[in-house]
Amino acid sequence: MPVTPDSDPYYRLRHSLAHVMAEAVLQIFPEGKVAIGPPVENGFYYDFDLPRALTPEDLGEVETRIKKIIAGKFPFVYREVSATDARTIFADQPYKLELIDGLAKGLDENGETHHGDTVISTYKHDTFEDLCRGPHLEHTGQIPANAFKLMSIAGAYWRGDEKQKQLQRIYGTAWNSKADLEQYLFQLEEAKRRDHRKLGKELGLFFFAEDVGPGLPIFTPKGETLRHEMESYVREVQTRYGYSHVWTGNVVKEQLYHKSGHYENYRDSMFPPMVESEDMIFRLKPMNCPSHMTLFNQMGVISYRDLPMRFAEFATLYRYEDSGALNGLTRVRALTQDDCHIFCRPDQIQAEFSLALNLIREVLSTYKFSDYKVRLSLRGTAGKFVADDEKWEQATSALRAALDANGVEYVEEEGEAAFYGPKADFLARDVLGREWQLSTIQVDFIQPSRLNCEYVGEDNQPHTPVVLHRAVTGTTERFLGVLIEHYAGAFPLWLAPVQATIIPITDKQMETAHDVRRRLMAVGLRVELDDSRDRMQGKIRRAQLQKIPYMLIIGNKEQEANAIAVRLRSGEDLGAIPVDSFIERALQEVKSRAS
Repeated sequence: MPVTPDSDPYYRLRHSLAHVMAEAVLQIFPEGKVAIGPPVENGFYYDFDLPRALTPEDLGEVETRIKKIIAGKFPFVYREVSATDARTIFADQPYKLELIDGLAKGLDENGETHHGDTVISTYKHDTFEDLCRGPHLEHTGQIPANAFKLMSIAGAYWRGDEKQKQLQRIYGTAWNSKADLEQYLFQLEEAKRRDHRKLGKELGLFFFAEDVGPGLPIFTPKGETLRHEMESYVREVQTRYGYSHVWTGNVVKEQLYHKSGHYENYRDSMFPPMVESEDMIFRLKPMNCPSHMTLFNQMGVISYRDLPMRFAEFATLYRYEDSGALNGLTRVRALTQDDCHIFCRPDQIQAEFSLALNLIREVLSTYKFSDYKVRLSLRGTAGKFVADDEKWEQATSALRAALDANGVEYVEEEGEAAFYGPKADFLARDVLGREWQLSTIQVDFIQPSRLNCEYVGEDNQPHTPVVLHRAVTGTTERFLGVLIEHYAGAFPLWLAPVQATIIPITDKQMETAHDVRRRLMAVGLRVELDDSRDRMQGKIRRAQLQKIPYMLIIGNKEQEANAIAVRLRSGEDLGAIPVDSFIERALQEVKSRAS
């Protein structure tokens, strides 16, 4: 999501530093050509067309020159110019000239139609002037010289078009103080350490294989244990909240998506068709809602008294994501959604929203995602949306009312709605403060009408139900990727694929170790026994690297006392504990789902 002066308190700082960086680069390469340089989340970048490839050593020189410019306290001076004057100012800058031509035609910097009067303006400091609407700081001296860092060099096509020339992009970050910068750099390193792709491989949870294909993860027994526990937990909570679980398969006739509107608005994300005959074309299912609405229609005459009906399904869906957008488990082509569709009367929307909200809050709290915000995603004026203003207004008003009735604070975002209706998206922060979109509740007046869903009202007349689309953790794959990073692979006991490993000190304790394992497994604990010939410290270290919660060590003393020496993966030694006492402790920890 692009940052704006209103949404980002660092906007002026980072925007100003992007201009200063551009000046510094042109000091080194006077013949260089500049493109654009906006602030972005956590930093800024600028694109350059230079006579040679940049090196990491160049970044050091650029940083030195930036500090000298900062020390000059040069004011940022705004002025408005005509297109003719702008072309004179940027006569030797072809990328700026292209932007000026677009601005003169009423286009913005992205080549899209600009609504309102077009003003060509520039900002100048020291020797550098750039096309810019601002805003900026008052002068370069307001940039903290010890609170920025140039991070990397990357290739970038002009205007994101691979048919255009490839430019060189310099990324930087900037903060209000040295301490803030150091904290950000620490978080970056911590994020690398927690990267779910790295940890997933090290912990033996999942893999991507060339023979299977990109974006199609395959899960090991440990990874499948995690998936099973996650899904079982949501299934258990949903059942308690009155949701019924259904199954609607993986393949659907394409015609259903023509009826629902998905084909028109979503076909670019569908896998290619499977053609049996001219009127029998199938698609891998990219979403559940049309299938759930079809199931609703197959259930006979439905009275208003039967509503609400809540269909939940853990279905693997298939979306033909662009290969360049794939990213570990957080962006895949096969995704299992904890999906639900609630068929209700208009007067039940608020109560059903409240129920879904409480369910989401409970689940996110269990995973320690208590710091979250809600984004009300609205239709806006751009993008693919079903054209039905009346139903959009009904849905938007109903969703706003439900949020307000539940005392939920939210921010509105234009253009982020689903193509059939507005949605409330839950954006949670992990332990590193990073924001992830997890849960969603959507209000839909459009699809049930298109698919002829009906119930018999109190007036004995047919009525179209409202459908609330709801996902708690979103998709198993993405949520697992988030959890791996959230916990740094050290899952709470209830979720850990292996909950304990038994470590006999010598072969003399092996029979006892097997007996202890049987006792623990009999009560449902997931236990391994390390019967390798490695030394005890080596076994402990291996269990710690695998982030196993408990290490249960058995030596002569423990064997004689029917006990186990318990160590935590953190290194803490709990001492000798009777086996039955450990079982009681572990089962209580699992039951409470303590994190």
